[in-house]
Amino acid sequence: MNGSVRMGRVLGVPLRVHWTVPLLVMLFGYSLGSQTLPAAVPDQSNATYTVAGLAGALLLLGSLLAHEVAHAITARRKGIEVQSITLWALGGVTEMGRPGAARAVFLVAVSGPLTSLAVGAATFGAGIGLDAVSGWAVPVAVLVWLGWVNVVLGVFNLLPAAPLDGGRVVQALVWWRTGDRDRAERAAARGGQVLGILLIALGWISVLRGVFSGLWLAVIGLFLVIVASAERQRARLAPALHGVKAADAMSSPAETCPDWFTVERCVQDVALRTHHSTLVLTDFEGRPSGLLHLPQLVRIPAERRQTLRVRDVATPLSRSTTCAPDDLLEDVLEKLSPGRGLPILVTDGQHPVGIITARDVSRIVERHALRGTRHR
Repeated sequence: MNGSVRMGRVLGVPLRVHWTVPLLVMLFGYSLGSQTLPAAVPDQSNATYTVAGLAGALLLLGSLLAHEVAHAITARRKGIEVQSITLWALGGVTEMGRPGAARAVFLVAVSGPLTSLAVGAATFGAGIGLDAVSGWAVPVAVLVWLGWVNVVLGVFNLLPAAPLDGGRVVQALVWWRTGDRDRAERAAARGGQVLGILLIALGWISVLRGVFSGLWLAVIGLFLVIVASAERQRARLAPALHGVKAADAMSSPAETCPDWFTVERCVQDVALRTHHSTLVLTDFEGRPSGLLHLPQLVRIPAERRQTLRVRDVATPLSRSTTCAPDDLLEDVLEKLSPGRGLPILVTDGQHPVGIITARDVSRIVERHALRGTRHR
């Protein structure tokens, strides 16, 4: 979700809008105004079709938001932390903590599609009612279109494939029957991979037959394959991370550098003698102030290195992921976001004690695999 802009809050939850949302509005607005409405209600002015198409697209965006808000409300009722809601070209994403029970997964999953189906039924009924009492053909056509789109959205999301809501339902049912959360996540992810491949194939067959809207199916299928593959990989890694604390995974001690050093002095006094690729910057009082990735220094021109301070090129502490030594690594990784990812700074109070990199996580997984091999 990189490229999203904060747009306020919805019921206290931060709302973000991805840069692809205007494309979504333009695409559906154009399709509705230039094809669907002229076919359903002919002999109207171009201005009428344009305004109605734009209104329908914005109403669709509102229904997508309602779908995600339903997820957020249900998650909160089940004690699950909700970080944000993001709207983007393929719908929406509600970022939340990991549910602690299969029942919570099920209820959060079905709340979105049920809301879409309810919105679809309501708008479809409103269109029929408006037609009966007023005869306003264009608004009626927009409402009926919106109703059908929401019904399709609700049904599609119930397909048994992660990351769709139907995949979460499968995950909840498998978890409930087996008691194995990781196995349940792998089953849902496999469904996502299979569905994604089928949509890609169906999309390309449609394109080859001259139906270029099939390209949209292929894009959705590719998204499903990518996300489902990532979720399956995460489910495979989860057993290796169970019970592992940050202190068990971190590289320690953390290599530090005063944040007031120039780039040139940092290179000469610290970077050339360290074995780490990331340095912890500290302020005058010895408190961590940011993380400096050494590859960033390579791109700085030589003429600027004697005046540029390392704190000006580092990632500030406010945008870095931090944790305590006793925090469970699985919980820390679960909270990572695109803007606040690896490496993770481990601090004991205000004192930096270590860093967790992708290589450190890989080492934990490798050790788990070796222990499994030894016991075969």
